[in-house]
Amino acid sequence: MILGIDIGGTTTKIAGFRQTTICGVVSVQADDPVTSASGALGKFIDEYSLKLGDIEEIAVTGVGADFLGKKDLFGVPLKRVPEFNAIGLGGLFLAGLKKAVVISMGTGTAMVYARGRQTRHLGGSGIGGGTLIGLSRYVLNSTDFQNIVDLAKGGDLGNVDLHISDISRVELENIPMTATASNFGKHADKASQADLALGLINLVCQSVGVLGVFAARENNVEQIVLTGKLVRLPQADNIFKRLGKLFKKEFIIPDYAEFSTAVGSAYAISPAAGSNE
Repeated sequence: MILGIDIGGTTTKIAGFRQTTICGVVSVQADDPVTSASGALGKFIDEYSLKLGDIEEIAVTGVGADFLGKKDLFGVPLKRVPEFNAIGLGGLFLAGLKKAVVISMGTGTAMVYARGRQTRHLGGSGIGGGTLIGLSRYVLNSTDFQNIVDLAKGGDLGNVDLHISDISRVELENIPMTATASNFGKHADKASQADLALGLINLVCQSVGVLGVFAARENNVEQIVLTGKLVRLPQADNIFKRLGKLFKKEFIIPDYAEFSTAVGSAYAISPAAGSNE
């Protein structure tokens, strides 16, 4: 078995990989990179009733990977995988595609063009999960992710966002009347906390999604693979489906999307991954 560990800014994720099969995932809080990596390994071994001898290698990636200044973890050899490689490879593998734009929606957002085993960092945005939590603190007086999600379930974007129908009597070319003209542009006095919570989620997802569309157009691909913690938002699937319909691109949220970068790091060093073609 090969393990992939993604040491992020807020959580560390780990995925077990045998041949071309994912055989387990766990996550832990990442207050300290070294402690979180060790904790993730211990939790994975305990949860799946393994022994250290069952693990051949560990692939480590993410912003905290360089803090592991050694060549092994509890005697298991470590290999470092560049984060953008892991993002691209993980997204393609989970989506079962040969090429795509892969978006990692974490604290911020990273975009990678991936084809086969070749990856290229396209850029990114400071808009991501950190934005959602930060704005929620000031707008909703809450930084609890689940509380924000639950609150948004009762929200109405019509009380927060300005739509094309609010400013025009006819469609603008091929843009439907229900499309967003301005996030938080309505300033309705009757907007509730639930409306504001949904508006914040919509703002972040739409901003990331539109960037993905532009990247897909530039690289002549039809599929955009979404990965990272924000794909857990129950509202995300519907938001991205509407964007896909509007811009004629396919947004894909694969199984294990939250663990995609950890999967990609393990896949990167797996002999079963094949060549770079």
